[in-house]
Amino acid sequence: MQFKDIAGQRDVINRLTEIIDSGRVSHAQLFLGATAEGSLQLALAYLQYLCCEHRQHHDGGDLRADSCGECPSCKKLSQLMHPDLHLIFPNAATSKVSSSNIWSGEFMTEFREFLLQNNALGTLDDWYATLGTENKQGMIREQDAAHIVSDLALKSYEGGWKMMVIWMAEKMNTAAANELLKTLEEPTPNTLLLLVAESDERLLPTIRSRVQTVRLRVESGERKVENQAEFAQMLVEWLRLLFNLKKMKELSAQVDRMAAMNREQQKQFLGYALGVMRDCFLHGAAGLPVEIGSGDQKFDAMFPQMVTANNIELINTALNEALFALERNANAKIALMQLSFSMSMALKKR
Repeated sequence: MQFKDIAGQRDVINRLTEIIDSGRVSHAQLFLGATAEGSLQLALAYLQYLCCEHRQHHDGGDLRADSCGECPSCKKLSQLMHPDLHLIFPNAATSKVSSSNIWSGEFMTEFREFLLQNNALGTLDDWYATLGTENKQGMIREQDAAHIVSDLALKSYEGGWKMMVIWMAEKMNTAAANELLKTLEEPTPNTLLLLVAESDERLLPTIRSRVQTVRLRVESGERKVENQAEFAQMLVEWLRLLFNLKKMKELSAQVDRMAAMNREQQKQFLGYALGVMRDCFLHGAAGLPVEIGSGDQKFDAMFPQMVTANNIELINTALNEALFALERNANAKIALMQLSFSMSMALKKR
């Protein structure tokens, strides 16, 4: 992966190449942003530039430097076959692999193919579909963390950097995160851990405090979500019912529709709702524009007034608790119905 193949992010890329050229590479970094927007692409291109034997520097243009793409190191990294590159990612039992001690290495061939076929832009939902987990939730477990620690303790095969990429790092369970702490605090020489995550809110504070964060640049007010039109309509239908809990039959039917989505879509929907609530609050607090996109102009104009300083914390807590429950494979209908009651009470405290 070369920087020139990544859409946008030129300011971020130029800053990264300057840091590498100056020799100030941090041993633990968090690349924060949506996979579909290029966070994993950026991490892989960063490693290729770091290891490139003939870095290319440009005079003028929007890209100050890039890897050559032709040296042996570049060719190995572009095919994800460099012997010092290790990959960790969410995994779950499948019909082919059902061991209770599964870890990322058992799916490495499939994951490399997935990344190459999707140009490192495939979503977590796409990966689960490729893996065939059905409705099981993937996770990064202590078995994965143990392999991270043991792999990075070995000498590098080619005498350079030992590189570990942890994709969707927010999927680490607590045991895995705690197992990783010592490696983050006391890394062996020439060790580089790149955590790639879409949300740092799901990472333990002890992890966040030990990594240098690289944030993908997102235009102000932009909220890119798969199925956005469908989510907008579903959100508005749900919110309307929360203002009148006497319509329990209708609310129950709406929750059934939400629960009928697969687990990743449910989490995407709640993430979308969090973004809408944030934008509504900023609209009232700072006058920033907000577009719910429901197609109902009257509702879109009225609803932002319902999210205020008095209830935004309650709203965020309710949505995040529901996300946490779904991450732990809670019964979706129960979690979403409890969320409905909590959201209804929060919205009435404006």
